[in-house]
Amino acid sequence: MQNHGTNASPAENLRGAAFMTIGMFAFTVNDLAMKSFTGQLNLGQVVFIRGAIATILVYFLALKMGQMRPIKLAFRPLLFIRAAGEASATYLFVTALFHIPIANVSAIMQALPLALTFFAAFLFGEKVGWRRYTAVIVGLCGVLLIVRPGLQGFDIYSLYVLGAVVGCVVRDLATRRLASDIPALFITFVTAILVATMGGVIALAEEWKPVAFHHVALMGATSSFLLAGYFFTVTSMRTGDIGFVSPFRYTVLVFSVIGGMLIYSEFPDIYTIIGSLVVVATGIYTLYRERVVHRQRITPAPVRT
Repeated sequence: MQNHGTNASPAENLRGAAFMTIGMFAFTVNDLAMKSFTGQLNLGQVVFIRGAIATILVYFLALKMGQMRPIKLAFRPLLFIRAAGEASATYLFVTALFHIPIANVSAIMQALPLALTFFAAFLFGEKVGWRRYTAVIVGLCGVLLIVRPGLQGFDIYSLYVLGAVVGCVVRDLATRRLASDIPALFITFVTAILVATMGGVIALAEEWKPVAFHHVALMGATSSFLLAGYFFTVTSMRTGDIGFVSPFRYTVLVFSVIGGMLIYSEFPDIYTIIGSLVVVATGIYTLYRERVVHRQRITPAPVRT
């Protein structure tokens, strides 16, 4: 399977879109299952047990795929920063998931592409035109509609999701600068270790609640869905054009709204719906502009005679 960039056939694009949609569905199932532990287990327990199971699964998968590397590589600064960003995002995301509707959590997380655009320009000087800056500002207004700081309906745990977005920005920016000789599964393995360790530390500060077999079984299933989500999203990007398949990431919002209504009787209000539409629209536009700019950079100027 190769990375097509912008040369995928229509059939490959459709397959890529299907893989992305399946990946988003898997992530949503993971989130819905994690939310079910609210009131049954403490946050630290959930993060620790799921992280430990994920570590074991990824370890054997990396061995099978020949992607394990000496553990000393885990101490490379960029790899540690990436894992720390993922760990902090996990803690903040799961905390919010335990306290506010899953649709709100998912909607705010869709601001990640906008945040990446802003921080990549601010920290690393990547060129961003006025159109994308405008999209970032409008997208932020959409996030404010969902969060509603200082107004009725505001929930402090919405800020935890914004913190999770920042953690994901740290993760993704560090990933861009990691050496290409470090395999993806080894990176995931190191990250899973740090997430599990963080969960264990948090669990020590909490009262340890009894863990039943069905808790462990369900967390094993959530870990499998989480890994499936990663697998299908990576596969989708390697199957179809990035510009075509990336917008299908937003299907996670549809799945989250439906799952929240059916399982937890969580119905998004009009502000959340409008804010979500604004965030999704600006995110898709940002992806479109990045694609346009990329084509302009690689297209040679016409030769004048």
